Amino acid sequence: MNPGKTLLGAGDGLLDRALCVIGTLLFSQVPEFMQQYLQRLGGHLDEARRQLEQFQQTATQSGLTLAKLIEQTTANADPAVAKLGGVMTEALARVDTLATAQAAMQHASLWSRPFVFLEHVDTAIAHATWTIFKPAVPTTLEGLLYSLAGMLTLLAIYHLGIKYPVACTLRRRKVRPRAA
Repeated sequence: MNPGKTLLGAGDGLLDRALCVIGTLLFSQVPEFMQQYLQRLGGHLDEARRQLEQFQQTATQSGLTLAKLIEQTTANADPAVAKLGGVMTEALARVDTLATAQAAMQHASLWSRPFVFLEHVDTAIAHATWTIFKPAVPTTLEGLLYSLAGMLTLLAIYHLGIKYPVACTLRRRKVRPRAA
């Protein structure tokens, strides 16, 4: 019995277990972060819609459509009033962008959701979510599947990217005949 080999084998088993726990914990937080991001995104969308509704009410009270109000305001000779037209245009675009992102994330499948999130992420909202992010224990099927994916991913990276290449290199060194 080789004590060094036994000690390395025990360390390898411990490393496998640690990687399982780390992968599980890290990946299980992905659905939780996306859920908290989606809540924050919804709040931003509600506020943008509220602002747009105020512009719409102003247009209606003036006997105009929103598009016509934006057009007239943007063309105004007073630079301050003309800038307000830009604010209304940005509010309209913001509602569209946020609504598209929210719908895409809500209708994404379990496995496509992270990619849809990355495709539609609003970095300011993601940063704000991250600053107050509270990790949670996943109790959903999605959380369980992401946990398993994390465990398997880290184990695969370790075994295929580190352990196996090192073992192959060590075997090749043992097999090579030494030059005399």
